[in-house]
Amino acid sequence: MTQVDVIDETFIVVAPKVVAAAFADPAAWRAYWPDLVLDLYADRGDEGLRWTVRGGLVGTMEVWLEPVLDGTLLHYFLRADPPEGLRAKDIRRETTRRQLAAKAVALKLKTVLEDGRAPGCAPAHA
Repeated sequence: MTQVDVIDETFIVVAPKVVAAAFADPAAWRAYWPDLVLDLYADRGDEGLRWTVRGGLVGTMEVWLEPVLDGTLLHYFLRADPPEGLRAKDIRRETTRRQLAAKAVALKLKTVLEDGRAPGCAPAHA
């Protein structure tokens, strides 16, 4: 293993435009990924964002927002090189840390954006 490669998906029961708004402000990026410097290279509106990444890792990252049923499937991709000199064991540990961090961001957004929506009920935000 020579790269940190993270893929995550989380279903959020709100429209893609609502999820997109959570990523629209560059100040939010620093809160979600505090050790990464992100340079936006593709703003896809309600379909998400793509960045180049530097800082703690060097590579690319994407948030893709796919409309599904009455909500959004939030896809997260990170493919990056770790700092030089890390052993394979440390790269695996870093990958796991990034996987858990990605899921934490997605679940926090789910909690906030669904705003207490009970299972089986219509989305709170149209």
